Amino acid sequence: MTERLEQRYCIKFCQKLGDSQVETIRKIQTAFGDDAMGITQIKEWYNRFKDGRTTVESEPRSGRPSTCRNGQVIAKVNTMVMRDRRVTIREIAEEVGISTFSAHSIMTEDLAMKRVAANFVPKLITAEQKELHAEVSQDMLDSTNSDPDFMNTIITGDESWVYGYTPETKSQSSQWKHSMSPRPKKARQVRSNVKAMLTVFFDSRGVVHHEYAPQGQTITKEYYRDVLCRLHNAVRRKRPEL
Repeated sequence: MTERLEQRYCIKFCQKLGDSQVETIRKIQTAFGDDAMGITQIKEWYNRFKDGRTTVESEPRSGRPSTCRNGQVIAKVNTMVMRDRRVTIREIAEEVGISTFSAHSIMTEDLAMKRVAANFVPKLITAEQKELHAEVSQDMLDSTNSDPDFMNTIITGDESWVYGYTPETKSQSSQWKHSMSPRPKKARQVRSNVKAMLTVFFDSRGVVHHEYAPQGQTITKEYYRDVLCRLHNAVRRKRPEL
């Protein structure tokens, strides 16, 4: 509880200095790390101090924390979670005035929710970007349906790091053995530190152009413009009909 009060004093201090909510959240998370209050809690205390509150103590509650799981309590918990999906069981219990056991039961049984880690994805895209992707994909499908040769006119590309050597995968190193034979062994290896950026452009018939970026080269718009110029020359040589 002492650490909670410390964080509330810090929030009050940031608000008095004129820091925004975003700046206050960043400072609290930097200072307290994993023990920092949830974003929702920080915002609520920030607004309380902004509205003129002076004390950092929680409002007194009569008796022990309620363990009721009635509709009103469940609705309040659901509202908190919808505001901040990262809110903790402890924060829910403190805010609603129930025990941590009841808060956990409401989350897992009444709301049928469980806490999971976020999946890593190559890139996060907005709803507008998803909509644009769908429109472009539909245009491609329409063009393909109207012109069977359309896909043969497309040249696409990609970049990838190419290493000096890459360790064998588990399936590549597997081998047959008898039940009494010893299990094969291999030394643990890591990828080579020697690597280069390979850029490849290809169409339905194969590679049209490829090149390695010079060591230390920063991928800028000027560099990529030169790459596209070299691609254009390669298309004129290898795909003159395009």
